[in-house]
Amino acid sequence: MKIYEELVKRGLVAQVSDEAEIRDLINTGRAIFYIGFDPTADSLHVGHFMTLSLMKRLQMAGNKPIVLLGGGTAMIGDPSGKSDMRSMMSLDTINHNINCFKKQMSKFIDFSEGKALALNNADWLLKLNYVDLLRDVGSCFSVNKMLAAECYKQRMEKGLTFLEFNYMIMQSYDFYYLHQHYGCQIQFGGDDQWSNMLGGTELIRKKTGKDAYVLTIPLLTNNEGVKMGKTVGGAVWLDGAKTSPFDFYQYWRNIEDDMVIKSMKVLTFLPLEKIDEIEHWGSSRINEAKEVLAFEITKLIHGEEEATKAQESARALFRGEGDDSNMPTTELPSDALDEKSLLEILILTGLATSKGEGRRLIEQGGISIDGNKILDVNLIVKKEDLIRGIKIKKGKKIFHRVILK
Repeated sequence: MKIYEELVKRGLVAQVSDEAEIRDLINTGRAIFYIGFDPTADSLHVGHFMTLSLMKRLQMAGNKPIVLLGGGTAMIGDPSGKSDMRSMMSLDTINHNINCFKKQMSKFIDFSEGKALALNNADWLLKLNYVDLLRDVGSCFSVNKMLAAECYKQRMEKGLTFLEFNYMIMQSYDFYYLHQHYGCQIQFGGDDQWSNMLGGTELIRKKTGKDAYVLTIPLLTNNEGVKMGKTVGGAVWLDGAKTSPFDFYQYWRNIEDDMVIKSMKVLTFLPLEKIDEIEHWGSSRINEAKEVLAFEITKLIHGEEEATKAQESARALFRGEGDDSNMPTTELPSDALDEKSLLEILILTGLATSKGEGRRLIEQGGISIDGNKILDVNLIVKKEDLIRGIKIKKGKKIFHRVILK
């Protein structure tokens, strides 16, 4: 099976501008393609990993990826799928986030010997002359067509700023620049970027008379239409300091039953034959299938050793077997007070974001310590218990150890 056909079978193809050309380019390993990443945080998250996986698959098939880091576009902000304008970031913050992205991406993409490029669109976007841009690029875009684009519709209801309105032009210019300077023929991206991506092909056609192509991948969402990789506490990060390997593993171990096979196809590198075999296990072995999924994705992000530790800890907590020493742990300074309130501890561990949230969790029976449900919002944890270490359970599936250093 060739790579394009495998992408289709895995459910990684949503929309294509010219299927025959795209299939031929990537199946023969001749594609030079790019995917853009706006550095809006200091870590990649699960949503990024789907596109990174796609990039890795294509590179393994002989194609050349360009990672485009949005140092320039991040100064504007992508309005796609947003009801409000993004917060403005400083240049220092953007550059810091870019450096974090580069470090994480190097774990998945082979940048050796010119096999891939990592570029920053600030290198050309920040040098553009406004009047020249209006004349050379702005004249190629129809405002009526832009306003009809899906990426602007939601923002139009609350008010679309002129700053954000320029995002499509900036992204289109990126494709044009990469086409002219690096021979890039294809842009890949999420399905919510279709309109922005087509803008690039139109600009290339109008400026050069040549064709370029786009392919979108489906957004990975749960049954409520919410993007995968989002939790009550925020995003599921690829940085182990922000989302521990244990919590990362648990996220995938606890996803909805009917998302298991789909996630396995688009996010893991398990052969399709193996995934088909697992699919035939049916509901009687769904928990086993979830363990396979969680282990494989955690292994890709954090390595096999951390994935094994996370799996052993999860089994120890939920089945009473294995080693639970690798569960998320907060170490308090040894010179801490003789005692601490449970509310303080919940905030220190990140199990609650405020004392108000902590009170609600306790009052609703959502907190246990060492297997005992706690209903006293004023509970004080003694120092000797902290020296020994306590195990806090939040809800049914979140565990955290607290101990003095």
